[in-house]
Order: sequence, then structure tokens, then C-alpha cells
Amino acid sequence: MPAPPPSLLAALLPLPVLFVGMGALWFFQQKKSDAGIVDVGWSAGIGLLTLYYAAISPAWLPRRLLVAALGGLWSFRLAGYLLRDRIGKEAEDARYRNLRKHWGDSAQFNFFWFFQVQALLILLFGLPIRIAMNHPASAFRLWDGLGLLVWILAVGGESLADRQLAAFRARPENKGGVCDTGLWRYSRHPNYFFEWVHWFAYVLIAIGSPAWPWTLLGPLLMFFFLYKVTGIPYTEAQSLRSRGDAYSRYQQRTSAFFPWFPKRTETSP
Repeated sequence: MPAPPPSLLAALLPLPVLFVGMGALWFFQQKKSDAGIVDVGWSAGIGLLTLYYAAISPAWLPRRLLVAALGGLWSFRLAGYLLRDRIGKEAEDARYRNLRKHWGDSAQFNFFWFFQVQALLILLFGLPIRIAMNHPASAFRLWDGLGLLVWILAVGGESLADRQLAAFRARPENKGGVCDTGLWRYSRHPNYFFEWVHWFAYVLIAIGSPAWPWTLLGPLLMFFFLYKVTGIPYTEAQSLRSRGDAYSRYQQRTSAFFPWFPKRTETSP
């Protein structure tokens, strides 16, 4: 059997390190009873993988640096936000409390493998970044500029949504209320929406590369996870439990994901 190409070996080389890193985070959550650290590890892991790919890539240096900056800044901004917002500040995220309760005595065993799967997802989500970084062109193109523009709009929108939600929660009179101002007036999850849009930056930068269709895995997988798996379903179920009718009315008038003008209902002001 022929040996794998060196480029494939270089791409897979970080996987054992990722497994060990996520194992260390699993040990942390076992001691702290807070599995939310997995989200910090996932986002930071993509940033570290981006820097590794930039270091080993033989591609044109300016594009390498551009993509490394985009992937790294997005990753470490998100990891820092999650670390400040969730770890050591509030109770464990309701998603993981529910999993802990559902799994019962098997919780720690199941969490270990859940954390290990994140290592595989880091590698998978690193693929679009690596393909964009390794584009064969040795000059900037219109697609690079469009990708940068999408990145600025997406990360700027996600940061704004995070700040608006944090400001709403910081006011005592809003305790237990529903944030429906700013971007949250037009989408129930503007942070998720802009997180999804961000992945199109690498699709645009990669256009023209033989492997560019594989970059579509980024937005496709992110949409699936956010809309169907770990994002909206768990977040909305918890919001309905904690905010009741107020959140139900918010659901009726506000788009779930794609920003749009709110519907007028009988209870709308």
C-alpha cells in the first residue's frame, strides 16, 4: 500500500495533540463540574490549528498570513468571549447540565468521548481554512477581497450581537427578560447567524483552487450543528423553560436564524 502523501500526513499530524488537549479539558470539567469548557477548547483549537497550518504551508506568504489572521482572530475572539461569559462566571450551561442529568452514572464516560469527538471536529473545520490558505495563486485577487469583506461583516456582526446581549443582561431590570433589541429584534440568534456567515469567507478566498468545493463543508456543517443539533434546539428549549410565555411570544414574531423584520402579532406593541 502506498504511503499517504506528505501534505496529508502534515494535516493529520495535529490530531493526537488535539486528542490529548481535549482529554485535558475533560479532566478539567470533571474537577469543576462544568463541561462548557469544551466550547472554549473547540474554538481555540481551530485557531491553534490555523497557526500550525500557516507555519507548514508552502503557499504564497501574504495569503498565508491573511488567512492565518482571519482564522486566528475569529477563533481567539470567540474563545475569549466564551471563557469570560460562561466559565467561572455562571452555572454550567444548561445544555451540559441536561446531558449530565440524562446520562446519570455514565456522564463522565460519555463526556470523555464527547470531548474527543470535538478534536475530530476541530480538524474537520480546519479543512476550509487550510484549503483557502493553500490557494496556488501568488497574487491577491478579487475573491480574496470579497472573502475579507465577508469576514469583517460576519465577525463584526457576531461581536455586536454578543455585546448587545451582554449589555441587556447587565441591567438588573432585565433579569429573566427576553433581549429583543438591536440585532436581536431581527433574529432570535444573530450571533449564530454571523458565526455561520463567517465560514463563507474561506469559501470565497479558496475559489479557483482545485479543492475549493470542500470549503463548503464549513458553512454546511456549521448550519447543521447550529440549526439542528447543539445550537438553536437546546438554546430555545432552555429559554422556554426559563422565560416561558415571554419567549414564546418572541418566537412568534422574530425569525429564528436569518435576520428579518419582526412579524406583527396581536400582542405586539
